[in-house]
Amino acid sequence: MIGGAIATSATISVFGQAWTRCVHAALQDSPKALVDQVWQLVNREYVDDKFNQQDWQAIRQSLLSKDYTSKEEAYVSIREALQKLGDPYTRFMDPKQYEALTSQTSGEVSGIGIRMEVNEKTKRLTVVEAIENSPALKAGIKGGDEILAIDGKSTRNMKVDDASKLIRGKAGTPVNLKLGRPGKADFDLKLTRATIEVPTVRYTLKQENNRRIGYIRLREFSAHAADQMRRAIRELNKQNVDSYVLDLRGNPGGLLQASIEIARMWLDNGGIVKTVDRQGISEVTKANRTSLSNLPLAVLVDGNSASASEILTGALKDNKRAVVVGSQTFGKALVQSVHELADGSGLAVTIAHYYTPSGTDINHKGITPDIPTELTEAQERQLASNPNLIATQSDPQYARAIAVLSNSKLAQPAPTQPNQSFLPVSSRAEDLKL
Repeated sequence: MIGGAIATSATISVFGQAWTRCVHAALQDSPKALVDQVWQLVNREYVDDKFNQQDWQAIRQSLLSKDYTSKEEAYVSIREALQKLGDPYTRFMDPKQYEALTSQTSGEVSGIGIRMEVNEKTKRLTVVEAIENSPALKAGIKGGDEILAIDGKSTRNMKVDDASKLIRGKAGTPVNLKLGRPGKADFDLKLTRATIEVPTVRYTLKQENNRRIGYIRLREFSAHAADQMRRAIRELNKQNVDSYVLDLRGNPGGLLQASIEIARMWLDNGGIVKTVDRQGISEVTKANRTSLSNLPLAVLVDGNSASASEILTGALKDNKRAVVVGSQTFGKALVQSVHELADGSGLAVTIAHYYTPSGTDINHKGITPDIPTELTEAQERQLASNPNLIATQSDPQYARAIAVLSNSKLAQPAPTQPNQSFLPVSSRAEDLKL
């Protein structure tokens, strides 16, 4: 759950209600208030009610017995307490880290809408592309343009991250660029920053021998991912594709609800995911007969396909809707709820364990592809150094997927049937992040 400050809940204290009221009064406008807020959220929501065999009440007493001279000291103590849970996904984020997470999962940035790189040959900061409907695209910025200065500051020897910090800013504020373009004198351009939807889905029609392949790459499950995926499938359907390749390689996950919505675009019926909370209560999501395509589908995965990627892959694999090609996935089967804290920092708390439709626990194991296809180190280096080779015959995993799709028996999806062991899903799935 991103956004919305969560008020500290009433504590259940072994020292009595009167003592608790005194503590809360003393904690107002103190770093201790933040410490207690974190403790309360973990106490209420954490998936393991044994807290990794830790005495969570004693940890609270220890946290509140300390005197903190700054919020930074409180941050250190919070992180030390959370480490005792032995769960890397239950984590504290300072305000900058929390802002970065919310920006990532929202699928939006405030800036001018360009992708940049340092050109290997010229060593200059260069525009890769201007994003659709962005101020940069509307102003005529093109791929290949060199960014020579930002608000009068030279970009010579400047890193991409440093340039991004200068270009990004509050929507509605101006930024001035000096640009270089082959065959044209250097020129200045004044742009107004805007809130931009970051493309997380890229798609194209590929002609592979006698097949028309709809290739879709999904980079992460942001708040806009489902809408972008829906547009991609509909546009490719209009182009009369006869099969699809869905590329989830390198996709680290994101919002649970996005993975559910996208799974429903490919599945007419059958289970998608089951989550189990600390009380052992199961909540299950199913397809709802809203699929956009029943064409043959291959899914590409690798060791960096994690979390929400694994939910989508598991749903398509277990329902025999797709052939999964690639290498073993990451193996993260835990769900987090994310909270904004009183000072703008954030807390992610693991609140549930999830299982694939067949009931498989993939935590620390991952999903084994139907067609295992490992890349050699040389192949990985080649694709990393030349991204244009991805989804071509020089990409062994993509090439294998095309070969599978060309085999009509393997490529034809089996009809899915509802999993009768699944229970109805509640709306709580909308609040979860993976």
